[in-house]
Amino acid sequence: MNERQLQILRELGELGSVTATAEALLMTPSAVSQQLRLLQRSIPVPLTERDGRRLVLTDAGNALAAAAIEVETALARARHTIEEFIDRPDAGVSLAAFHSAAAAFFPLLLRARTGPGHPHLSLADEDVAQEHFPRLTRDYDLVLAHRLDQAPRWPASVAASTLLREPLDIALPADHPLAAKRRLTPRDVADQPWITVHDGFPLMATIDAIATAANRRLDIVHRINEFTVVAEAVAAGGGLALMPRWTTRPHPALVFRPLSGVHTRRHIDVLHRPERSARRAVRTVLDDLHHAAAVIRKRDVNAGSGASATPPGEA
Repeated sequence: MNERQLQILRELGELGSVTATAEALLMTPSAVSQQLRLLQRSIPVPLTERDGRRLVLTDAGNALAAAAIEVETALARARHTIEEFIDRPDAGVSLAAFHSAAAAFFPLLLRARTGPGHPHLSLADEDVAQEHFPRLTRDYDLVLAHRLDQAPRWPASVAASTLLREPLDIALPADHPLAAKRRLTPRDVADQPWITVHDGFPLMATIDAIATAANRRLDIVHRINEFTVVAEAVAAGGGLALMPRWTTRPHPALVFRPLSGVHTRRHIDVLHRPERSARRAVRTVLDDLHHAAAVIRKRDVNAGSGASATPPGEA
């Protein structure tokens, strides 16, 4: 048993196929299979089994893969004891975020970390389905991800902390008849045309909950993930939309109204592989993210956002 074999087992558990594991680790599928066979020789119980065409981990395999996380973390910490690396305050830190979080957090981070002695940030936008966010921690030090309040927690293979618990509001044109109400219900909005995100993205679960509460199927006419475009489509009369309250910018033609009767809140979480936080620069950026979240919340308070407020639209 060696570090590479444990790493292969861990990736296989997350990715579910030898081919995907080989691609992620820059190996050939035959080399992955060979290392799995060598690992299996040292273990008295099966680590993998076939599930149709997929190779999946057994209970023993999952237990060893979980232990592999601790092994990788310990080895990473051992390597990072080199003071020049682990304590370097201006080392590079890569950060990925979905679009609305990027628009809200990236400017605050860039303004906070300028000049010598600060971490060197490398920023990227990644708009993926909820289940794919943990995989991004393979390519980035930190990943901003979102999930609904009632959604399952992130897998144990990544460390996660919540930056914001952000309300979701109904966006509608300022001259819409429903804009006169301070709060809306599922029945109020169920007979309207809707603009939603694509299937697989977190907000769709709330859209489904609205339909269930109203006991009717919603008329989804447009599928748009980018809230900048959503805001313009709503303003042009294309339909109502569910939009986040804090991580979007104001739009002069829109109003936002809270919705009663369903859970309408999402978590914005920061994810990372546990071993990444052994680096001082990564820990610094984590602290900066939590400070930025406090600034975003404070902006909402200062703007007077509440049940009848007009929250921000996205850029």
